[in-house]
Amino acid sequence: MGTKMRKEYRDAEVIIRRSIEAVLPDNAVRTALKDKRFLKDVYVVAVGKAAWKMAQTCQQILGGQIRRGIILTKYGHVKGELDRFEAVEAGHPIPDENSILGTRKIIDMVKGLTKEDDIIFLLSGGGSALFEKPVEGISLSDIQEVTQQCLRCGAGITEINTIRKRLSDVKGGKFAAYCAPARIYAIILSDIIGDKLDMIASGPACEDTSTCEEAFRIIDKYGLQLGEHVLRALRRETPRKIDNVETYITGSVTEFCKAAAQYALELGYSPYVLSNTLDCEAREAGKFMASVARAASEGRDYSLKPPCAVIAGGETVVRIRGKGSGGRNQEIALSAAQGIRNLKNVVLFSISSDGTDGPTDAAGGIVSGTTAEELEKEGISCEEALRDNDSYHALERIGGLIKTGATGTNVNDITVILCR
Repeated sequence: MGTKMRKEYRDAEVIIRRSIEAVLPDNAVRTALKDKRFLKDVYVVAVGKAAWKMAQTCQQILGGQIRRGIILTKYGHVKGELDRFEAVEAGHPIPDENSILGTRKIIDMVKGLTKEDDIIFLLSGGGSALFEKPVEGISLSDIQEVTQQCLRCGAGITEINTIRKRLSDVKGGKFAAYCAPARIYAIILSDIIGDKLDMIASGPACEDTSTCEEAFRIIDKYGLQLGEHVLRALRRETPRKIDNVETYITGSVTEFCKAAAQYALELGYSPYVLSNTLDCEAREAGKFMASVARAASEGRDYSLKPPCAVIAGGETVVRIRGKGSGGRNQEIALSAAQGIRNLKNVVLFSISSDGTDGPTDAAGGIVSGTTAEELEKEGISCEEALRDNDSYHALERIGGLIKTGATGTNVNDITVILCR
């Protein structure tokens, strides 16, 4: 943990640290490569927030059999040089020039390979922003603007990726075409609820199941304002058949929830996994989890008797209305603070497994029954901070930020109630 928590948060600190360790991609890559044999040297492409860690494990297993590798990950996620690998850090959640540069390097490496060549494709969440080559007629600024609009209106990740696929020349199965006729062995760390393969990092090496009609329904739903040239690009369908890819999918928010439950149990709490598909607006999730905490602490729900731990996993969304700073997990925590006000022996935390919640240096937030009062003493209203989407600065004032640094994994988020 990057920051030391106060005494009442010690159990939460243990659960956070050990649960994240449990879903690091090391074991997933080792399992996927355990019985895999390659007759020649291989090329390795690692894309996403967990790319460096996945590449490091791949290197430890294959060593000199790697001819060349490229890592494309988020700023601050490269933890050192890896032999035979070139690393590029780029923008997330908004792609930038380095996204284009890193993608170009990857394409240059795989183009011209033959059917005798093998590519190991290590893919994790965040790849939709990091891995980018706009289709003809679309610019990087177009993709940045569309992404900004989608994020601000609170669109879900699968909705955003349905649009992204059609504006990109590497998403929606198109990267597999660049690699053909070379064979791809894809090891994919899931950050999508339900593990929809074509939605993880927008499915660069997967047949697309979404349609143009769906993309236009999403545009209408959120009232997105897009130029005519962007709308033309969205009318182009994506590949429906790919035959040069073998996929191994691993890691999920389900495993994250199970790990949190196991470590809560070891600390003396009776664990209950409420859901692994939480996908509503963040502040509403906070209100709901607070109501569960209150029912448990006041003995109104006989299935939840203290000491208990209630766990919900998934990925919520934030509808941006203000000009503050924060992320979905910080909004959940701050929203819950109002609902658990004055509850004794209740702590609630919400974290992102990758260690970065929204465009901040925090993994999430942690609150207790005294948080709302502590904020008021600082002249801060929970409701006003939420209205301005400024959960970061509110929680920062009272020691309610969770900072882990980049973790090397990415399997969605968990929200946990600890009720003694």
